[in-house]
Amino acid sequence: MTVKSVAYTILVLRIITLLILAASATYMALNSYKLAGQKKITWKDLKTYRYVFATAVIGVVYTLIQIPFALYYARTEKRLIRHSCLPEFDFYGDKLVSYILATGVGAGFAASMELREMVDDFVAVIAIILAAVNENINLAINLDKFRSETHKFLHRGIIATILLTIGFAFMAITSILSSINRTRTNRFFS
Repeated sequence: MTVKSVAYTILVLRIITLLILAASATYMALNSYKLAGQKKITWKDLKTYRYVFATAVIGVVYTLIQIPFALYYARTEKRLIRHSCLPEFDFYGDKLVSYILATGVGAGFAASMELREMVDDFVAVIAIILAAVNENINLAINLDKFRSETHKFLHRGIIATILLTIGFAFMAITSILSSINRTRTNRFFS
């Protein structure tokens, strides 16, 4: 690959990563629900979802910082800062941010799946208890609504995490390409 093609590829990947991570953070920020007579439940109420949101924001901020440098490099094939520290920053920064995004992905999927199972178990236990206490009580509609709304909330968390996964994949590919640029700059293989 030529320097120009690697530079343009990195620029395009950074822009795509920015858009996907921004979509993930936005989707998570809009995730909430409220059942009749209850307090509104938002993503902020779950520490894991706050972590997923934070990792997406970290990825957005890092990518926003990197885009002007990538744009300049793609246009001129020269570094904006003419020192060997910029390829090193790209290399280590891309690695670190991709690892942070990966931890957000794992946390988001684990919490969503665990909470979904817990909600199902909770609803089943409450239904059994209510049936045992008084068979004339019919709270199945309220329990089903609670389960349904909670599942929707968790599914939106999963969608935000899927977007974070895609952002992580693009950041990982960018990381590989930045390592190619680093070796070219340091002339390891020349």
